[in-house]
Amino acid sequence: MRSRTRQTIDAELLLRAYALGWFPMGTGRRGRIEWFSPDPRGILPLEAFHAPSRLGRVVRQARFEVRIDTAFEAVMRACADRDETWITEDILQSYVALHRLGHGHSVETWQEGRLVGGLYGVALGGAFFGESMFHTATDASKVALVALVERLRARGFVLLDTQWVTPHLAQFGGTEIRRAEYLARLEAALPLACTFHGAA
Repeated sequence: MRSRTRQTIDAELLLRAYALGWFPMGTGRRGRIEWFSPDPRGILPLEAFHAPSRLGRVVRQARFEVRIDTAFEAVMRACADRDETWITEDILQSYVALHRLGHGHSVETWQEGRLVGGLYGVALGGAFFGESMFHTATDASKVALVALVERLRARGFVLLDTQWVTPHLAQFGGTEIRRAEYLARLEAALPLACTFHGAA
């Protein structure tokens, strides 16, 4: 049996696509990669983000240790560990390459030395493109989202792209905007010299 040819996405192409409002998804673990630019587009307005009061208490109680970029590939694999996933091996390796270049980032939640939740995405200029999240402990992914928003706000990011709006994201203020408005916001965000790491 012949092995399937890898179809990883060149990092330069991937970043160029994000800058134009497009992102890739795998159609199955052995499927091909397709590109999407939804209309309407989901975003999580950083200025309007709000965490439910109960979650605020969880954050203040420091039930989870939050780490940044210490287990990027592990977060991706945990996000892909479900019955149906668009995070194929080709997609995973493409984003691991972005991580090595400093554009792919993970926000992780840990308990007793175990990775129990997190999210990952892509940072470009003043925009952060959220890709997926997971949790194996209650509130673990939500705490990671709060930590992400705090980090983006502190470092001058102006756009948090969620692609679509799920009920989970809606509770935090997630909303949909027309694609034309999204592209205008993206165009304004890209020239900003924001850094995901380093001092705020």
